[in-house]
Amino acid sequence: MALYLIGDVQGCDEPLQRLLDHIDFSPSRDTLVLLGDLVNRGPASADVLRRMQRYGAAARSLLGNHDLHLLGVAHGARKAGRRDTLDDILGAPDREAMLDWLRHQHMALHQPLAGGDLLMVHAGVLPQWSVADTMAHAAELEAVLRGPSLGEFLRGMYGDEPAQWNDALTGPARLRVIVNALTRLRFCSADGVMEFETKDGSAAPPAGFMPWFDVPGRRTARATVAFGHWSTLGWVSRPDLLSTDTGCVWGGCLSAVRIGPGLQQRDLLQVRCPQARKPG
Repeated sequence: MALYLIGDVQGCDEPLQRLLDHIDFSPSRDTLVLLGDLVNRGPASADVLRRMQRYGAAARSLLGNHDLHLLGVAHGARKAGRRDTLDDILGAPDREAMLDWLRHQHMALHQPLAGGDLLMVHAGVLPQWSVADTMAHAAELEAVLRGPSLGEFLRGMYGDEPAQWNDALTGPARLRVIVNALTRLRFCSADGVMEFETKDGSAAPPAGFMPWFDVPGRRTARATVAFGHWSTLGWVSRPDLLSTDTGCVWGGCLSAVRIGPGLQQRDLLQVRCPQARKPG
């Protein structure tokens, strides 16, 4: 049995098939976790969702910003953008089954392993949050996504404010901070103020900010946090970190990490991807 983590697929189903063949993935034997952004920008988002549905309990997924955006568009909370490639889902006869499967996926996953804790998110974790905090806040959001207030939540989901976590936050503002931290975070200040404009790599952060994982005293530093989202950061493996988005949709690689049996045992497996989307 093996645990495989795969970075942002973004509708690139053909490279995903090649990667699964390369790692010899077996749903009867292995566990697969996609770290969010299953859809959008690439050419075959519906095929990715259908594939994941077929794998059943052997495959789990986190929700990324593009996945939540699909739900927002499908529920009329936001119009599709000119760069969105969601029509194969929105116009499909099995549209509702795909959307229902998607909203029952996860905002964070936690797995204790030999050698430590593996915390999986799409983008990042605020420095004030412990592993337990992260899972509790993810569960708050998952309950809303799976409940009757989904449409109301999606209409209030978009926006950059509040930019900082506060335990006293309630309602849409509280949920928006959780969404933005888990699905959009790259840079933040030492006290957890999030910055969303900069999409470059980690070497040149905006003034007053730093990569979220380099904040001194980050409360998840004793765990290994695996995430995607940041294609300009690319592959990073260090004891407390696994960065897995290697830019498949932009012509980079689609990457899988085989974990175990101990947490520090990690094998990187990749396939090259044709550029599915032009920048801009």
